[in-house]
Amino acid sequence: MTESDSVDDFEEPSPLKEDPLVLERLRNNGEEVLAEVFAFHRERFWHLLTFRMDQRIAARVDADDVLQEAFVAACKRLQHFLRDENYTLFIWLRMIVVQTLVDVHRRHLGTEKRSVGREVSIRGNHYPQTTSFSLAAHLVASHTSVSKSVQRNEMGQTLAEAIEQMSELDQEAIALRHFEGLSNVEAAQVLGISVTAASNRYVRALSRLKEILEDLNLDG
Repeated sequence: MTESDSVDDFEEPSPLKEDPLVLERLRNNGEEVLAEVFAFHRERFWHLLTFRMDQRIAARVDADDVLQEAFVAACKRLQHFLRDENYTLFIWLRMIVVQTLVDVHRRHLGTEKRSVGREVSIRGNHYPQTTSFSLAAHLVASHTSVSKSVQRNEMGQTLAEAIEQMSELDQEAIALRHFEGLSNVEAAQVLGISVTAASNRYVRALSRLKEILEDLNLDG
């Protein structure tokens, strides 16, 4: 447990259940309903992919293709979701999208030793690269004063190293809320902590990230 982890974080989170009407529709007409729900959340999944995809494959992998692969996988696994309703449908589909992205990274980067070290598991959620790297890449890219490629790479590495000093849960709280656009309740379920703990952690994490950006003159 890190310094920023608390006992409250590890309390059993309040279980979220899918709407019984949605579950009934899934049982009766699974693939059609799944397609509707997937389309409804497609933009959120797209933001997830653009945030977490390794830049080494971004130019050769279409996010839409990854989403299509994820949807096919979800259709095949739908009965697993219906038998084990521990998540809302959105959170379950998000898990499928993330796992599909991990599989895509392994197919494209499996022979590159550096790719192996970047994979990370947080509370049972597997990601293709560390969240600190994703956060740093997007924060530096959004800063107009860092224009040259070499400067961006150097600043990205420095920022990633600074962000790595934050706990993994703090990093994820920022990623889920700020970059993926999850609600506090959704983020709590992904992180496996209580809703109150997720909210408190997000506020603390944002404050710490602001300090890091100020130290690196990236707060403008």
